[in-house]
Amino acid sequence: MASGAALTARLVLPAFGSGRSGRGGNTQGWARHIPRLGLATAGPERARSRRSIAQSRAPPSADGPIDRLTLSTASMIGQKIGQKIGQKIGQTGQAEPSVASNALHYRHCRDKGGGSLRAERSAKMPEVPESPTRIEPARLETLPARIADLVADLAARSAELGVGLHPKTARHLADLVRIMNTYYSNLIEGHNTRPRDIERALAGVSDADKRDLQAEAVAHYRVQQEIDRLAADHMLPDPADPAFLQRLHRDFYADASEAMLTIKGARHTFLMTPGEWRRGADQDVEVGDHLPPASEQVPAFMAHFHRRFAFHPAPGEGLIGVGPGRSSRIVAMATAHHRFAWIHPFPDGNGRVGRLMSHAMAHEAGIGAHGLWSISRGLARGLDPGPEGRTEYKRHMARADEVRRGDRDGRGHLSLTQLESFTTWFLEVCLEQVRYMGELFELNGLSDRLTKYVLISGLPAEANALLQETLIRGELDRGEAERVTRLPERSARRILKELTERQLLVSDTPKGPVSLRFPADTLDVLFPRLYT
Repeated sequence: MASGAALTARLVLPAFGSGRSGRGGNTQGWARHIPRLGLATAGPERARSRRSIAQSRAPPSADGPIDRLTLSTASMIGQKIGQKIGQKIGQTGQAEPSVASNALHYRHCRDKGGGSLRAERSAKMPEVPESPTRIEPARLETLPARIADLVADLAARSAELGVGLHPKTARHLADLVRIMNTYYSNLIEGHNTRPRDIERALAGVSDADKRDLQAEAVAHYRVQQEIDRLAADHMLPDPADPAFLQRLHRDFYADASEAMLTIKGARHTFLMTPGEWRRGADQDVEVGDHLPPASEQVPAFMAHFHRRFAFHPAPGEGLIGVGPGRSSRIVAMATAHHRFAWIHPFPDGNGRVGRLMSHAMAHEAGIGAHGLWSISRGLARGLDPGPEGRTEYKRHMARADEVRRGDRDGRGHLSLTQLESFTTWFLEVCLEQVRYMGELFELNGLSDRLTKYVLISGLPAEANALLQETLIRGELDRGEAERVTRLPERSARRILKELTERQLLVSDTPKGPVSLRFPADTLDVLFPRLYT
């Protein structure tokens, strides 16, 4: 919602009261109307406010008994009135006359069918550049106790995730998590591409009626795979760098069809260019009740975003960016997730790029755990196990859009209280996902579920020995099948062949050692509740 400090009012207050002239009139008369706009303060603070207003009065205009406030006082009160008007806009869909956005001049109104807010530029007022500081507070400079505890728990739990797993097994589990992350990230956008369909698409098999959805899923998987590779090689760029974010968007849409790149708005239809910010008035957007910055201002906003969320700040900007601190990076991962979405820099794909950015930030914050957990699963499911959980993400994102509510709600344009609330929820979601994946990937539990799968899948009992040995050692030479199963060579090779045909054991070469894999048709048993 574009309101609050971003709104500027041309404040002209009449001298309400007992009929006295404006020059020496009774300040109590019109001042008592201020509480209706939510500007009243208690005790001495109210008195000081009234005295300052009274002292700032100028002689009345020739048009009648009108009091005009000095610029500084008008700015202060105008800001507060702007906040209140902004809240009224969200409630009623109507704006007061002579109220302009801090950057663009919007007229807010409801569509005839009662739809979402719609913004129109006003040609009657001169344009004022939007300030990128509207995303402030961008970060939490002081951590509430609950957030500090969550940061500590998340750091500790992520360090334990996957301990005991062979690196080869962990890599195959990371492949599984990428498919899961792809599924849930697309599900958040309303695209339900089943894990088996994603797996088929990765193998080069697509279905005519699902081609675009499968292409979208493959793109998400490949981009996340590249992030994981760069992180493992210690070559990951700063996740908040605009060039990196544009690269994510460009790579995600690299093989997109023209239909996937066609953006249809209420008034304009255009072809999106992968990797490019929004540009031109026809690419201005609204997201629910929130009006992101004008397209022409996106580069400035993203430059400020980078400065505030830089994990590797430029020389001389160490105090502005996040820096190397682990706790600071973990908290910034949460706040950057919302502020990126608030800017909404691309015509489409902002949600997916934002979640991929968060994935990269988790790596750089030291909690990525080699790709063994997924933020998208948590965001899609929420913390409530019921249907309410599936709407938590959007609700918390919308609340964090709110503007500052008075002097006790931070000093920026947006609400500090709501940012703290979003950060708490976001980190609780992360912690819950790390805990859940830790339980799934715990060695003894995974071993037990492999045994159960062999029993119910119709595989020979000796197949379990091969799977268990591969789980512990990471990979197994084919020639060892006879020793591990304690069967004649021909029988051992037959079981090994069946396991490779089912893709439970895979190899880089036809005769090379085999390692454990987790195909989609095994997940209900091996990883219960992963997709439910």
